[in-house]
Amino acid sequence: MTETFDAGDVTLERVREHVWEIPKTGDMRVPARVLASKQLLEEIKQDKTLEQITNTTHLPGIKKYAICMPDGHQGYGFPVGGVAAIDAEDGCISPGAVGYDINCGVRMLRTNLTYEEIRGHEQQLVDALFDAIPTGLGGGAVVDNAPVEEILDRGVEWALEAGYGIESDLANCEDEGRRPDADPAAVSQKAKDRGRNQAGSLGSGNHFLEVQRVTDIFREDVAAEFGLERDQIVVLIHCGSRGLGHQVCTDYLREIEQTHQGLLERLPDKELAAAPAGSQLAEQYYGAMCAAINFAWVNRQLIMHETRQVFAEVFDRDWRDMEMELLYDVAHNIAKREEHDIDGEQREVFVHRKGATRAFPAGRPELPETYRGVGQPILLPGSMGAGSYVLRGGENSLSETFGSTAHGAGRLMSRTQAKNEFWGEDVQDDLREQDQIYVKAQSGATVAEEAPGVYKDVDEVVNVSDALGIGDKVARTYPVCNIKG
Repeated sequence: MTETFDAGDVTLERVREHVWEIPKTGDMRVPARVLASKQLLEEIKQDKTLEQITNTTHLPGIKKYAICMPDGHQGYGFPVGGVAAIDAEDGCISPGAVGYDINCGVRMLRTNLTYEEIRGHEQQLVDALFDAIPTGLGGGAVVDNAPVEEILDRGVEWALEAGYGIESDLANCEDEGRRPDADPAAVSQKAKDRGRNQAGSLGSGNHFLEVQRVTDIFREDVAAEFGLERDQIVVLIHCGSRGLGHQVCTDYLREIEQTHQGLLERLPDKELAAAPAGSQLAEQYYGAMCAAINFAWVNRQLIMHETRQVFAEVFDRDWRDMEMELLYDVAHNIAKREEHDIDGEQREVFVHRKGATRAFPAGRPELPETYRGVGQPILLPGSMGAGSYVLRGGENSLSETFGSTAHGAGRLMSRTQAKNEFWGEDVQDDLREQDQIYVKAQSGATVAEEAPGVYKDVDEVVNVSDALGIGDKVARTYPVCNIKG
């Protein structure tokens, strides 16, 4: 007899350990799958995540199943932690299934410093980073009046030529830091104007820069290939395309809603508004989204450049002597043309990953030569008090999840609820006094919104990914200091 899980209006059937399915009924084109332990399912069922992943199965051209990752939670139309592969010829592309913060993503910077070497410098370091890197809502940038057109077109190649990076920064960035399908002309002037003075800024919300120490190594051979060892200091940078990406999403959602009302009327939620593949709007949105992806990569590159300068100043030595090299940069909130095996046939699909990370296994040609033999690095941040993980693309990821895994711990609590439950200054004091974690932010409210208790158990999320073989545990890191918007 099939084991089931009752989630109120929805009953999930157990396919195997950590794999639960909402069977195809009514107008669903495919089943929906949720990858989670029972503990995580209890949390996932608390909001509209299951309703949203079910709604996603109605999108034209969706293949195999809609997937919700173990960190899944309610989003705009499409759940955060959602993955959908949609046929690139007879399907569609959905801005809501990508999200407003296009190419929100994470990069990790390695160093040769040990935790002991930075003990006693934490306050100086967090203050210097906060002073150097613009945070919070609105403007502020590493590069004022940035050449937005060139950034949108060329991505990190522009940053390298402008003196904000080194060759290996390109090699160790997803897609080498540039989407060639980018079309700056498809990005509105309003979006460009919003981005012009935000190039090199963290923004607000859950975005952060965190200095971390490596506390655990789970796969010694892979960690060695990634250049990681115990007690090493690394830096994790999490942000996206700022106001530019938000405007791109807003612009195209409105246009698609007006132009493709017939398709919209067939969907259970207008927030899933989609443009048919091959249509003018689908092509324009894809070009604009790829341009915003390039902007986000440059944004993280510029923040990394500033981080290198701050470390050089605080520790009074050249950042190259500290071997401050990019380990990898991974994108989430993205739709990409990829080829995948669909029922024994190679098909080109738009893989929508919203709050999900690409997790390609060893051997994929898209991976940098450095990592092709071991699999793609995956950077999975936890909360300020729980630490983060480095994984590598697992052998089962292509067959199970179109080469994807979770992107973080996943929220348990809304921002409003968090501010009612936590007091930012108390959270900061507790982290510093109990855990020796130094946090600096624009406001106490920001800290309260991102308090450790606001998030799911990152260990549980990662254990599900590891058990399913979609993203394998390599190393764990723990916060030393953190700056936020």
